[in-house]
Amino acid sequence: MRLLHTSDWHVGRTFHGRDLLAEQEAVLGGLADLVSDERVDVVLVSGDLFDRAVPNAEAIAVCTRVLERLRAAGAQVVVTPGNHDSAARLGLFGGFAAAGGLHLRTRVADLHEPVLFGDADGPVAVYGIPFLEPETARHALGVEGKGHEAVLTEAMRRVRADLAGRPGARSVVLAHAFVTGGEPCESERTIAVGGVQDVPAGVFAGVDYVALGHLHGQQTLADGLRYSGSPMAYSFSESQQVKSVWLVEVDGSGLAGAERRTLPVPRRLSTLTGAIEDLLVDPGHTAAEDHFVSAVLTDAVRPLDSLRRLRARFPHAVHVEWRPEGGRTGELRFAERIRGRSDEEIGCCFLEDVRGEPPNERELSLLREAIAAAAREEAS
Repeated sequence: MRLLHTSDWHVGRTFHGRDLLAEQEAVLGGLADLVSDERVDVVLVSGDLFDRAVPNAEAIAVCTRVLERLRAAGAQVVVTPGNHDSAARLGLFGGFAAAGGLHLRTRVADLHEPVLFGDADGPVAVYGIPFLEPETARHALGVEGKGHEAVLTEAMRRVRADLAGRPGARSVVLAHAFVTGGEPCESERTIAVGGVQDVPAGVFAGVDYVALGHLHGQQTLADGLRYSGSPMAYSFSESQQVKSVWLVEVDGSGLAGAERRTLPVPRRLSTLTGAIEDLLVDPGHTAAEDHFVSAVLTDAVRPLDSLRRLRARFPHAVHVEWRPEGGRTGELRFAERIRGRSDEEIGCCFLEDVRGEPPNERELSLLREAIAAAAREEAS
């Protein structure tokens, strides 16, 4: 049996304010071609199908079309909710959806009940563990301990207990969690509770394959314990990641192997560093003109209207940061910096701290006028 391990679709997510629905549909819809070409039996989505608990109509429409394409290509689909999803909303009409090959495993009480598939070697039990918010899940599971480790330990105990009654069944678990040893990036929402979000890998022992979700970079923690990562980059920290899915095969003895299948990149990400005038003319940045661009500006004085100016050359520039060359020294301690200084001195020091140079004569004249006007207003 062949399974396609995916996660963290985040349908409806924006990128620094830019709508990504068209790009998401292109990449995710292309999974149907993988299903057909690789003869995939089951597609797994390990959480964060949507980017928010209440997705808008456009995001729902895109997700619906993608799922329909996967079914038309011949695969059944198993989905569990992540920390971005609403389990109750995602599971609505789950019983009816299962009849059409879409299995929504959203109920904590049912996490030990697998979706059963079969091949020539017998049954394959696929268990979907929805994202377990520790404080809520520990009551539902009857767990006294707190934190992610406690609730996932109990969830896996229930899975193994059910599996023990299915001799010869191969097993797959979907889970949305931060497993110790995983490498995070900037686009993941923290799931830390009391400062602790890690779950030891040993919690998931006893099954053939664990399809993890939550971390956006594809990772292998053990042969049968992997993150597929998100299908697209959702932060500039992911610019060097190769976005992929895992093609997982199980045979009569269990896990037979997992192979990476790379996904297309609808628009690449580039971070450019330099003075704004150099960035606007440097021929070395020609390739980035069609990329999403984050610019780190090193000008001594903060450039005005920098994002609009950059978009004249890089129409997909979405982020600007000012880091003057040489940096700015010293911390701003307000009480110490203003002690014994006049209003004019405070104003001048503020300008110098913010932009790296004191006011010129014209600016100084305007500053004096403003201070005088404020003094007159206060006296009246």
